[in-house]
Amino acid sequence: MGNPSPRPTAADFDPEVLRLFDQYVHGQLDRRGFLDRAARVVVGGSVGAVAVLAALSPDFAHGQQVAPFDARIKAEFTEFASPAGYGKLRAYITRPAQAAGPLPVVLVVHENRGLNPHIEDIARRLALDNFIAVAPDALFPLGGYPGDEDKARALFAQLDQSKSREDFVAAAGHARAIAGSNGRLGAVGFCYGGSIVNLLATRVPELIAGVPFYGSAAPLDQVGRIRAELLHVFADNDERINAGWPPYEAALKAAGARFEALRYPGTQHGFNNDTTPRFDAAAAKQAWERTLALFNRTLRG
Repeated sequence: MGNPSPRPTAADFDPEVLRLFDQYVHGQLDRRGFLDRAARVVVGGSVGAVAVLAALSPDFAHGQQVAPFDARIKAEFTEFASPAGYGKLRAYITRPAQAAGPLPVVLVVHENRGLNPHIEDIARRLALDNFIAVAPDALFPLGGYPGDEDKARALFAQLDQSKSREDFVAAAGHARAIAGSNGRLGAVGFCYGGSIVNLLATRVPELIAGVPFYGSAAPLDQVGRIRAELLHVFADNDERINAGWPPYEAALKAAGARFEALRYPGTQHGFNNDTTPRFDAAAAKQAWERTLALFNRTLRG
């Protein structure tokens, strides 16, 4: 038996295809729209476009680092009230199987597809780093993550985001008070989740540290409320998100906020997600190390 073929990377795709895929992921193109436009760029036309979409889509098994039933952690689902949101929310909660004393808590906020297997794996990784991780599923009011990325995106578009935002505020309160917590709360989020971390920094004064990965800015008129220390992580080739950074950065500076911004050369939006070809191993490793360093410094005091 020969060695398996290496997984493709972002460098294996035409930049225009990556741009179209970003639009597809974020709901600006449906599947048919992506395939029609990609067919004009890739070798093989329509057949080639279907193959490209399959290659760019997540491979959750390949990216998994911590198995769901790893004996080193405890994992469970729990439901809690969200009176100002959808009424009730569910979250995946992970912690070390054996913890010495109370632990800091990190809220993990998913992308625009709900609590998929990759985000659950992120929560388990945090448990191995001696945190309690709380990963809510914004899709819970609509039945939860459906097990299919296309269906998840379609469901996500049906959410009332004003209610979903309140759900995440409620999730932050639930996380901070969870059994075994030391009362110190951090948050990390990716894409949509990054924007939620920015928002929570303006809404949850108890938030101590936040790491938005390629997330859109908080409302600029609310930046003065931020008390958390923030580490903003950006991809290099991410015009849609990066365009909003200069005014956000100016507002943070004017407010005297504590923040740092990291931008990794040559990377694509989603570079931390190791289930897709946009993953950049070196940049993801550095960004995650910086994330853990911030949480260890600020949440264990």
